[in-house]
Amino acid sequence: MESANIDHVTSEMNQTQPKWQGQACADLAGPKADQIWPFVEDFFGLKRWFPTLTACTGVEGVLGQPGCIRYCAGFNNAPFDRAIGQAKTSTLYWAKEKLLSIDPVAKTLSYTIIDSNIGFNSYVATGRVVPKEEGCCIMWRYEVEPVNGWKHEDLDQWFESALQVMARSMEKALLGQAH
Repeated sequence: MESANIDHVTSEMNQTQPKWQGQACADLAGPKADQIWPFVEDFFGLKRWFPTLTACTGVEGVLGQPGCIRYCAGFNNAPFDRAIGQAKTSTLYWAKEKLLSIDPVAKTLSYTIIDSNIGFNSYVATGRVVPKEEGCCIMWRYEVEPVNGWKHEDLDQWFESALQVMARSMEKALLGQAH
């Protein structure tokens, strides 16, 4: 019942507000784009980079091919908990995400959430690994209908924080490979 109520409120809200757009960046000093891209392009391997995820598995299609779908669970979603009037819950937040495009030469991919319980509607994101003189940068751009219970700036902070966790995890993995 709560979910249906939130969907109704979100639907009304989205009729009057434009989609939110944002971008997060995480600089990696040292690792080159060619070293980081294999981690990013592994669409089914997201769990390696986020300690809160309990699952990230392919459920349909061929890894690395547009149209493949992953199931991820265990997102930290405190703003959503607040939106439904609860403190941190034991709810397992999950999403099914579909790879829309991938370009290994440009080191970019895009995907969309096709089903979830995290409150994101019409979500599309593009991830990109950008070479820099002293390393690289992972950039994530997103577009989503306004999310009930969240502020746009909270979503920006959430993405920035998640991308920093991802970048630090990848740096650590590269250090482990060097030894």
